[in-house]
Amino acid sequence: MTSTKPLLLLIFLTFSGLSVADQTFPQPPELQPDVDFWIDVFTRYGNDEGVLHDNRNLAVVYDRLPIPEKISSRERQRRVEKRRKELQAVLKSLASGKRNNLTAEESRVLALWPADVSNQTLATAAGQMRYQQGLKDRFRQGLQRSGRWRDYVNKEFSAMNVPIEIAALPHVESSYNPDARSNVGASGIWQFTRSTGQRFLRVDHVVDERNDPYAATRAAARLMAYNYSITGNWPMAITAYNHGLGGVRRAMSQYGDTAYVDILRKYNGRTFGFASRNFYVAFLAAKEVDQNVEKYFPGLVVESPTDYSVASLSTYVSVSGLTKALGTTPAKLKQHNPALQATVWQESKYLPKGYEIRFPTSALQRPLSEVLDTLPSTVVFSKQLPDMFHTVARGDTLSQIAETYNTRVSTLVALNNLNSGNSIRAGQRLRLPGAGPAATVVAIVVPEPIPEVQTTMTEPEPEVAEIVPAAMASEPLTPLLETVQTALLSDPSDYSVAADNTIEVQPLETLGHFGDWLEIKTQRLRDLNGLAFNTPVAVGQRIKLDLNAVDAKGFEERRIAYHSAQQDSFFREHVISGVTEHTIKTGESIWILALRKYDVPIWLFRQYNPGIDVHRVQPGTKVQIPLLSDVERG
Repeated sequence: MTSTKPLLLLIFLTFSGLSVADQTFPQPPELQPDVDFWIDVFTRYGNDEGVLHDNRNLAVVYDRLPIPEKISSRERQRRVEKRRKELQAVLKSLASGKRNNLTAEESRVLALWPADVSNQTLATAAGQMRYQQGLKDRFRQGLQRSGRWRDYVNKEFSAMNVPIEIAALPHVESSYNPDARSNVGASGIWQFTRSTGQRFLRVDHVVDERNDPYAATRAAARLMAYNYSITGNWPMAITAYNHGLGGVRRAMSQYGDTAYVDILRKYNGRTFGFASRNFYVAFLAAKEVDQNVEKYFPGLVVESPTDYSVASLSTYVSVSGLTKALGTTPAKLKQHNPALQATVWQESKYLPKGYEIRFPTSALQRPLSEVLDTLPSTVVFSKQLPDMFHTVARGDTLSQIAETYNTRVSTLVALNNLNSGNSIRAGQRLRLPGAGPAATVVAIVVPEPIPEVQTTMTEPEPEVAEIVPAAMASEPLTPLLETVQTALLSDPSDYSVAADNTIEVQPLETLGHFGDWLEIKTQRLRDLNGLAFNTPVAVGQRIKLDLNAVDAKGFEERRIAYHSAQQDSFFREHVISGVTEHTIKTGESIWILALRKYDVPIWLFRQYNPGIDVHRVQPGTKVQIPLLSDVERG
């Protein structure tokens, strides 16, 4: 018999004036000014202008500035700073208590605030003025581009039970631009960071599926479904897409799972900055515009999807050989296969075996599969070209590169005459073993494994960085660089130090790790926690720390860097291809179930089941098991 509950719910929502979408994506009245602000940014302010506004109360917009896109970032910043200082002077004057004999400017600024605004609020406001560039033109272009993939996004999201309204999110992330690249190394229309992308996609120096709208959409559907399984609601699942599951779970624990206003207004996580606080409300704004295109952009016509033929390569193929067979150019082939990296187009690598080639059906004289089957023997190969050089990408580390090419960090250091700090920079070409005779170098002895905290930077890293979506980028300050926090966006584990200086033990951790990260002897931790010699710590146990030598922030950074390195290594060999549900039977152990039956490491099992005590699980408990596939190489 069919359940009547969905029908009754629909009737209730109809008579209460609420829609199903309202329940899926709640919009509390307190957040309406924030949503309205982003609607204006997306539809009212053009790319050649911007606004100075309060970064906490988005209803307060001080001024609209003409800032042409084509001027230099230095000139843009000069103009913004000049006007900011003028407005700050006005706020400081008002904060001194001045309410009479106001200038026209003072009266205008004061009127932006409630009548009973305090001097303290105005003084604080002087320090939280922010510039936001208008995005109307980019948003319009994104709406046009979205037509290429919208049907596909809806199909993939529906298959994963993810609301299709989330198809509006790329308007916030990338304006549906496949070439979008953020300042923390996020890439493609869904702006996957390298570490998160590797969980669901192939990301290496031959293929980067983050840049393929089709592959990335499948991954985004899986990631969103995963986020929802952890958070239990879509506002926090969407927020976690930007801020990370660990931070979102801490916020939910502090304020309540559905206390959206309190979380977005009050949560004071160290990396919960402007972008994270505004990610959900910006999505709501994008959804409103996306669903009412004619209202905001009358007459806009979206692009049509391309009818593609798709076929898998059964062997390795040269770009020049394939383009000749297709009667096209490398540039045209690249346009339709953006996941292929520069190594392929520069012909230092063949198109890899197993890769699915995509080409417009209208441009083919015969089926694509037939073209591939009849390629001449001179352009097909049984093996991939060997690696010779590696071009450093943002976020690369020497340890990652060494593992990718099955070599040692010390070998790379010697071959490339690197300094003792092992510093590398984006765009740098590294000589690899087998690339021929190297220049005379001074071999530097580097102990292995190298320290886990190693970041590719060209500028000093700020103390705290947040992930700012490409469409939400504001004033041209020092670019925000990726920090260790961004490497664990999809990890719901709590790696923070609590107010009482305790931590929850996570898989792969020992007292020895804690001692190393704290720069103290392990015995000190045993004494502090009453642990006998050789007593191991258990996953989920709380341990008190001695933070005299290293503070909480330093400990967290080292801890996160360690787990980031472990997870990065794992996901260079495996991708998550799906999830299955398992009901615990009498006598079953989580450890044996995960490691032996499903071949899933405990740390990954816990990420999919963060609320389960792996030591005490009752029969009948349903657990989520990620299904893994090996990453194709070559």
